Amino acid sequence: MLDYHSERRFTFVLDEAVSILAVDDDAIQREFCAVYLATPATEITTAASAEEGLAILAERNFDMALVDVDMPGISGIEMVRRLRTDPRFDDMPIMVITGREDMDSIDRAYDAGATAFMSKPVNWRLLSHQIKFLLRAHAALRHRTRADG
Repeated sequence: MLDYHSERRFTFVLDEAVSILAVDDDAIQREFCAVYLATPATEITTAASAEEGLAILAERNFDMALVDVDMPGISGIEMVRRLRTDPRFDDMPIMVITGREDMDSIDRAYDAGATAFMSKPVNWRLLSHQIKFLLRAHAALRHRTRADG
């Protein structure tokens, strides 16, 4: 039987090499993301706008993107839509993270091509586990596609 009150040694959830682009206009959210998702194996790059995020993605490859919805200029939903029209980003997991959790926001995110959705405030430990799962699922899908191909 598990003892939920016993002391657990802290371990990093993201323990494999991974590069993540986090796009959010809120400087505090970007800092939290850089701090709470950082591990010896994880590289976190942040962008303050969808425009900046798209420019970074034009120059570098990432394993995953975390995108806020409500940003000045291009919205996160539009950023996801633009990424999904580019074949280079077909299989990149994109998680939309937003303070909204109404049905319309959720539907719009997935309709644009989001892989996952999370509401703010962010539970950073849970987000780490979800990132790990999404990366594992996408790797399995790529492996299967190659095997079938």
